[in-house]
Amino acid sequence: MINHPMKDIASRVYNHSFKLDPIIRSLLDTDVYKLLMLQTIWKEHADVPVTFSLINRTKSVRLAEEIDIEELRAQLDHARTLQLSKKELIWLAGNTFYGKRRLFTEPFLNWFKDFKLPAYNLRVEDGQYVIDFEGSWAGVTLWEIYILSIISELRSRAALDGVGRFELDVLYARAKAKLWEKVLRLDDLPGLMIADFGTRRRHSFLWQRWCIAAMKEGLGDKFIGTSNVLMAMDLDLHAIGTNAHELPMVTAAMSNNDEELLHSPYRVLESWQRTYDGNLLIVLPDTYGTSTFLKHAPEWVSDWSGFRIDSKEPIEGGEELIAWWESRGIDPREKLLIFSDGLTVETIEEVYKRFHGRVRLSFGWGTHLTNDFSRCATKPNPQLKAISLVCKVTHANGKPTVKLSDNIEKATGPDSAIEHYQTVFGTENRGSMDVVV
Repeated sequence: MINHPMKDIASRVYNHSFKLDPIIRSLLDTDVYKLLMLQTIWKEHADVPVTFSLINRTKSVRLAEEIDIEELRAQLDHARTLQLSKKELIWLAGNTFYGKRRLFTEPFLNWFKDFKLPAYNLRVEDGQYVIDFEGSWAGVTLWEIYILSIISELRSRAALDGVGRFELDVLYARAKAKLWEKVLRLDDLPGLMIADFGTRRRHSFLWQRWCIAAMKEGLGDKFIGTSNVLMAMDLDLHAIGTNAHELPMVTAAMSNNDEELLHSPYRVLESWQRTYDGNLLIVLPDTYGTSTFLKHAPEWVSDWSGFRIDSKEPIEGGEELIAWWESRGIDPREKLLIFSDGLTVETIEEVYKRFHGRVRLSFGWGTHLTNDFSRCATKPNPQLKAISLVCKVTHANGKPTVKLSDNIEKATGPDSAIEHYQTVFGTENRGSMDVVV
């Protein structure tokens, strides 16, 4: 059994204080893939100059009108004071990740123990916060998860400001019951493997912790862990995660010509496998289009353990990967497919029924796990609805960065740069889907 130190979330929310509940409490309150990527960045490209920028894709929500700028500054400034504790360093050095001890090397940890987040640039334009983080890649990259968690929780706190004690009780009671119904549905899926991927858009730190505890109790071995490093450490869970789009985006910006640009996604994989192996060899193919990636992929890519399907329609993406493996004489049942984009219980059930038994199957459940409060409030409260907020690398090595994505609604970068990348990578099998979260 797991301890439940935060059973009465409503009481804690009602009595929030900055001293008791800063939003970011530790540098480990991030997703493990950020630390895995940080180690490879530090080894090979630490000093590449980059800019990360906050992007609100839900333009109808004017963040600067919902969140007080001084509260935002206070949370950002607090995050900049954090350093790893001795306990955290010992855990990183000695814990088993993906079956391996000492995944994080001593030289990397010696550097990381003195790490502090760099400065930020904050301003308001047309009701939106414009937040940029500029500096060396190794210095800046960790800001991504922290800023998303901060903005998301400040929205939640603003939404609940002035809500009465009993109304808070009802809100969280309904949200708990709603999540538990989801857990019961998922528990009906034999052999399910699912992890929490909900840090970046969580309702709050306390709520994510409750959700993880509920998943652990309700699903048992079907719940394979959490992407959140701090919660994995505190709750004795596996830290689950691989890599993200920033690696190919920066590597592409470092290309000297179109030939290098076309093959830049595979240079990312070559770099990754110089540090990691086994179940950490998971391909994220959609930065410039999954179909183009598979068409040009070197033979050795098929030896990797699996793929994470992100922006492609999940059934279409899964079938494409299975057909690709089969075309290379590989049994898909030996490979892992991870689904992680905007998953609802209904999507998980649909994908599970389509692919269970045909491939090793895993799910990373994000926003609809840790920030689903629709129809839980006793009065309409639109600020409780999660929005599509990202923090992307927007410049690297003196150039704008580009993400094409399988879903053109998720494309980022200047129009001229996007057009150039499309001439290199093409537009094959890219579509348009609404971006909800």
